[in-house]
Amino acid sequence: MSNESAPRTLFEKIWSRHQILRREDGQSLLYVDRHMVQDGSAPAFEMLRQQRRAPRSPQRTFATPDHYVPTGNRDLNSVADPEKRAMVNALKNDTAKAGIRFFGLEDPRQGIVHVVGPEQGLSLPGSLIVCGDSHTSTHGALGALAFGIGASEVAHVLATQSIWQRKPGTIRVTIDGRIKEGVSAKDIILAIISRIGAAGATGHIIEYAGSAITALSMEGRLTVCNMSIEAGARAGMIAPDDTTFTWLAGRPFAPSGTDWDTSLARWRGLASDPGAEFDQEVRMRADEIVPMVTWGNSPEDALPISGRVPDPSLASNADSQAAMNSTLAYMGLEPGMLLTDIFVDQVFIGSCTNGRIEDLRSAAVVAKGRHIANGVQAWVVPGSNLVKLQAEQEGLDKIFIDAGFDWRYAGCSMCLATNGDHVGPQKRCASTSNRNFVGRQGPGSRTHLMSPAMAAAAAVTGHLTDVRQLMERG
Repeated sequence: MSNESAPRTLFEKIWSRHQILRREDGQSLLYVDRHMVQDGSAPAFEMLRQQRRAPRSPQRTFATPDHYVPTGNRDLNSVADPEKRAMVNALKNDTAKAGIRFFGLEDPRQGIVHVVGPEQGLSLPGSLIVCGDSHTSTHGALGALAFGIGASEVAHVLATQSIWQRKPGTIRVTIDGRIKEGVSAKDIILAIISRIGAAGATGHIIEYAGSAITALSMEGRLTVCNMSIEAGARAGMIAPDDTTFTWLAGRPFAPSGTDWDTSLARWRGLASDPGAEFDQEVRMRADEIVPMVTWGNSPEDALPISGRVPDPSLASNADSQAAMNSTLAYMGLEPGMLLTDIFVDQVFIGSCTNGRIEDLRSAAVVAKGRHIANGVQAWVVPGSNLVKLQAEQEGLDKIFIDAGFDWRYAGCSMCLATNGDHVGPQKRCASTSNRNFVGRQGPGSRTHLMSPAMAAAAAVTGHLTDVRQLMERG
């Protein structure tokens, strides 16, 4: 049997279709269908200018500012740091000169690049997508091969519409069964990362499969693939199906007419073939997953909300014990304390992980008729202007405002605190973002990752809370 006729995975089908050539050292040159650019791309455009080169395929590149934009208003002058303000202006100027489509602050389509791409139908099944941001893995939820690249690679893609890559290995994570009430896609991916570890998928592509994955909405799938990078994966992927196609139909940049029919026929053949082999297989049961929160400084430090802060004295070796002691000191936690006894100062609902309309709806259900606890500062930052508009049309903004939340404009905001939105030193934040690294949300900040509903529950109680208890009360 030839390799061409052997069963292939979703990843292998996309990889082979985009491989232009392969060098003797194992690196492959891949054609790039879509290049997403955000306001951290100024160095790449400068590299092109120094090389006296211009973008090869500006029509395949799309740009929107997200990392450095203000979310309290739309006035760029309110960004205190002139260097960060300059990054947003540079993206606007660089894309205008290159003829690249730009969704600026005044554009209703502006938002976090990983929310805007799928929202506009720019992220399509079978395509190869890159962006100078690690959470480009998000777009794999639509059956694309999507991964983050560095500044020099951004310049290479701009100049050639291609990129050199070494072929990664493959892991299939299969989750069968039905998730329980109160459990979300965020809980699923935190459970996966806590199982395989923050380096568990290093050098690999993860394909998510199983009945619990196919039952997820597109928003849920985007959340799962978004955090693949937190398990060390190069990318995450989910085979496109009717949920994908229904979600994409009618999106502004998705195919239409006969092109849609042709594309649909091709997309239906992308799923991994029966018998296709993966380098590793991981299996989990959906009914064993419960609402999750993190206690430490890695997404793998996730536990069921009913758990307790781990005791370093029980660590398997001295190095682990020292690392846990350091983490607990930074996080201001005591071994053995209940996670639900951890009080919060701030709450952040947003990011490319959980800033979509479904995320805001789930948080609003918890916030409705309640008020945030005394001393808590709570923000809701939609992932895009269109998410914000839809939420306002549904009255979600009023629910949040009535509950004491701050209703913001679209952007990355407090997820990584590069625009001035941040968690204060030694302040503790219930966050729907994707990383809880030391200082991620600001110098000295303490981050606990969780789902939007769990973050809303923390906001109204003032401490980490099992959202299912609030759901029972109505």
